[in-house]
Parts: sequence; C-alpha cells; structure tokens
Amino acid sequence: MDKIRIFGGFFALLSVVLGAFASHLLKKILTQTALDSFEVGVKYMMYHGIALLILSVIPFEEKKWIFRLFISGTFLFSFSIFLLSLQSIIKIDLKWIGPLTPMGGILLIIGWIIFIIKAIKT
Repeated sequence: MDKIRIFGGFFALLSVVLGAFASHLLKKILTQTALDSFEVGVKYMMYHGIALLILSVIPFEEKKWIFRLFISGTFLFSFSIFLLSLQSIIKIDLKWIGPLTPMGGILLIIGWIIFIIKAIKT
C-alpha cells in the first residue's frame, strides 16, 4: 500500500467530515472568528490531502521527505487550529498550542520548496 496515497485520502476525507461538522454544528456554538479559524485548518488539510494524492503519482526520487513534511506540517498546522478554535467548548486553556501553528506552516513551506526544487530538476 502506498502511504502517501492513504494519507492523502485520509486528509481529504477528514477535511470533508470536519467541514460539514463546522458548517452544521459548530456554526451554532462558535464565534465567527473561531469558526473562520477552524475553516482555515479544514482548507489546508484538504489542500495537502490533494497535494499528497498528486505526489503519490509523480515519479520523484526521495519524495519521502516531502511526504513527511506535508504530514507533520498538516498535523501541527491544522490540528493546532482545530484545538484552539474549540477551546471555548472544551473549556481548557490551550493557548500554549499556539506556537505549533506557525511551526506546522514552516514545515509545509519547506515541503513545497523541496517539491518545487524536485520539479525543476526532473
């Protein structure tokens, strides 16, 4: 089984589920700011799910680094946003998670830089 394709499909599926969850349930209980943030996490998860599906069919050597960066970056970026957006509901102060969001973003940026470099060299 191709891990890249499986994670791509998982991220795409989870983003659809969480997007529906946000549109139908969270819309009623979150502030607009928290809901907007949650939706950013959903969008980035979908973008990187699709990116992983594309990566799975591109014949790059050493695509494992791009895969690892996209996976870890998406988990840090999107899931930290999800938790921060939901902290008013779960009633736990999660502000300490805040620095994980930009760290995840940096990992995604590095993954895209490597992707572009590999595309240019191929």
